[in-house]
Amino acid sequence: MSETRRHLLIVEDDPALQKQMCWAFDQYETIVAGDRESAVASVRRHEPAVVTMDLGLPPRPDDPTEGLQLLEEVHALAPDTKVIVLTGQNDRANALKAIALGAYDFCEKPFEPVILTLMLERAFRVHDLQEENRRLQAVQQTPVMAGIITRDPGMQKICRTVEKIAPTSATLLILGESGTGKELLARALHDLSPRKSNRFVTINCAAIPETLLESELFGYEKGAFTGATKQSIGKIETAHGGTLFLDEIGDLSLALQVKLLRFLQERVIERIGGRQEIPIDVRIVCATHQNLKDLTATGKFREDLYYRLAEIVLEVPPLRSRQGDAAFLAHGFVHRFGSEQRRGSMSLLPDAVAAIESHAWPGNVRELENVIKRAVIMADGQGIGAADIGISPEAQDQEAMQLNLRQVRDEAEKQAVLRALGRVNGNLSKAADLLGISRPTLYELIHRFGLK
Repeated sequence: MSETRRHLLIVEDDPALQKQMCWAFDQYETIVAGDRESAVASVRRHEPAVVTMDLGLPPRPDDPTEGLQLLEEVHALAPDTKVIVLTGQNDRANALKAIALGAYDFCEKPFEPVILTLMLERAFRVHDLQEENRRLQAVQQTPVMAGIITRDPGMQKICRTVEKIAPTSATLLILGESGTGKELLARALHDLSPRKSNRFVTINCAAIPETLLESELFGYEKGAFTGATKQSIGKIETAHGGTLFLDEIGDLSLALQVKLLRFLQERVIERIGGRQEIPIDVRIVCATHQNLKDLTATGKFREDLYYRLAEIVLEVPPLRSRQGDAAFLAHGFVHRFGSEQRRGSMSLLPDAVAAIESHAWPGNVRELENVIKRAVIMADGQGIGAADIGISPEAQDQEAMQLNLRQVRDEAEKQAVLRALGRVNGNLSKAADLLGISRPTLYELIHRFGLK
């Protein structure tokens, strides 16, 4: 029951009154502090939603200075915590001063337990409403990037860029290794754009033979070649009004590069065997794991086409460069595949998490997804260990040491926070425990490093 009860911090230096208040408010998880220092420590450790506070505290119980200073410290540490000040019967001046410093309410001593209980319930209710409002605002303000799970700052920056350019018609080129989620970003761009009600059409330029790719892209008329027994609409025309995603654009032949360049310039196509120009309104998004600049230097990719496609370029980092994302993604995949395979509530064991974090993942997110899916299916129990995923923890390459101690410390703290958040699936309380710090300290680190 103690885990479900709400925390109430009682700041009172009189032991008899401490016992009386703990007895009167036994419906809460009461924490008692007798002076300013212990009260501040309790706020850091327990993060109580409501605090009752006597202004007269040691070492000068007859002077409200210590209590008012504590009030300012609590307000700075936990601005949402509701503080109810207990004052003497003829001490309204200090009570009003406390209200001005951020106190939620005040109650005169000796207090009636029933009246103070009503004040406490109202304070808890206001705190709960503020938390719920903040959560709803965060949900409403955060655009949906379907299927993309990340805590890596570099990857989050890419997501913010996608959100910014989605309403425009700019052509997007996405670069990155295979399996990093390039198509997911392309789909997210489409879903966030004004074209989301129209089709998102995908074609893999490396998966279709060159002799068939032209007809797949542009379509053909009946009788255009042997076997063309009827008219066929191409992918470009099918995507009219929507988005066309050209995956592995680096494998496009030079002949088709010329035709694609003409389409990008004129925004019209001609079906194979046809003579009619068909205007097309479509947004082009391209992706490749190859270095297109190197291909242009060797003459394998047209430079003019490259600059047509590269109006905006996104470089997606590999999974091994996304700190904390491997474990974070793994938790998400376990939950998803556990539901799909009807395996119930499954979880990753510590040795599995360590193995996931140490593995280089040359196949990136696609490899991780396949490994976790297999592990969910093959695991004997509800816990997935390193043996189930088939990976042993490997020694990590030691990064080059920096000489600036502040930079070393900041970088170490940032990486530790990212790894902790990934390991506990984003649970801030568990991450704080894992790091050995309080939740307010974790909030401060998240804010300092710009993590979300």
